[in-house]
Amino acid sequence: MHDFQYRNGELYAERVRVAQIAKSVGTPFYLYSHHTLVDHFTKIQRAFKELDPLICFAMKSNDNLAVIKTLIDLGAGLDIVSIGELKKAQMVKADPKRIVFASVGKTEEEIITAINAGILFFNVESLPELEEINRIARKLKKKTQVALRINPDVEAATHAKVTTGTLDKKFGIDLATARRILRSRQQYKFVLINGLHVHIGSQITTAAPFIKAIKRVIAFIDQVRAEGAQLKYLDIGGGLAAIYNNEKVQSAADYAKVIMPYLKRTSLKIIMEPGRFIVCNAGIFVTKTLYLKDNGRKKFLIVDGGMNDLIRPSLYDAYHEIIPVKKSGAAKLKMDVVGPICESGDFLGKDRLLPKLKKDDLLAVMSAGAYGYVMASNYNVRARVPEVMVKGAQYEVTKKRESFNDLIRGERIPGFLK
Repeated sequence: MHDFQYRNGELYAERVRVAQIAKSVGTPFYLYSHHTLVDHFTKIQRAFKELDPLICFAMKSNDNLAVIKTLIDLGAGLDIVSIGELKKAQMVKADPKRIVFASVGKTEEEIITAINAGILFFNVESLPELEEINRIARKLKKKTQVALRINPDVEAATHAKVTTGTLDKKFGIDLATARRILRSRQQYKFVLINGLHVHIGSQITTAAPFIKAIKRVIAFIDQVRAEGAQLKYLDIGGGLAAIYNNEKVQSAADYAKVIMPYLKRTSLKIIMEPGRFIVCNAGIFVTKTLYLKDNGRKKFLIVDGGMNDLIRPSLYDAYHEIIPVKKSGAAKLKMDVVGPICESGDFLGKDRLLPKLKKDDLLAVMSAGAYGYVMASNYNVRARVPEVMVKGAQYEVTKKRESFNDLIRGERIPGFLK
């Protein structure tokens, strides 16, 4: 599943001691395994080989340049949601014809930049957005491709904050509106509407919601084809779950086995947007202990990493396994692992059984490669932490720890307060 394993009682990332990296770069930090990234991406490639899909890695899950360069070199495309992600994609020389652009709130600057870059297509989230893309493309005198993001109104059986395929969410176009758009497609002279997109959520552990959504999309395809729509692409989004704890999740092979028969029926070029499945278990968050506090009711292990570094436990009540970097034979105690942020919601794990640790002992928060650093903030004027990648016996800092000067860059006291 991943390449973070104990050897002789010490945690290794591939062939490098995690403690060695901590000594070199300080704590806290994010650490990525190159081999795990490669392994998880190739699992999807192999599972769907018969369809030869374009696998566009969802950059929102992890936009580290080393991560996306690794995946681009394996043949991945990219699913982007901002101009910043597009510029990072350009930095690693990603083929623009293997980039798709989602997001419900694309700005004029983003649309102009993406059209000029020559991306494959926009995933369009609303009629006003389609009209805006058409207006801008006319202004640029460049025709661009779009796929309509369909909202199939399917519950994904996942956390409410990562469910995206129901009509009470902001994402996608209802089927009736999408059908009207395709009937009137000739009025959009500078966009070629030749694709459909569906993405119902994230961390979905079973195939049933995917199948339900795809069936609705297939029925829709049959309808609009009968009315003359010419489609080329079907983007099935992402959502394939990763293992955080003891979840019973489907493998890429199992997922492919049940969903490919439906995809074949469409005769369309299939595009996929996995993120979490590829990168989640390829990363850990390493932090060190500061204090063990016992108030008579609870024990709190206070560490130097907090919710500003890894917000998923606080935001989603997400579970991440937490393990000592060096194994201990000491008796285990139940404790909350908490950070230094001035919020009651600042925790990495609650009621965890851990050995009594000393000051400066290291902990690894597992399965932190997805939606970790990308969601970090500078809350409490805290610098964002370094990111490091290991490949075999080598490691390198891929993003430096921020300095105080980084935090105040562009900030000034106005003249009227001096």
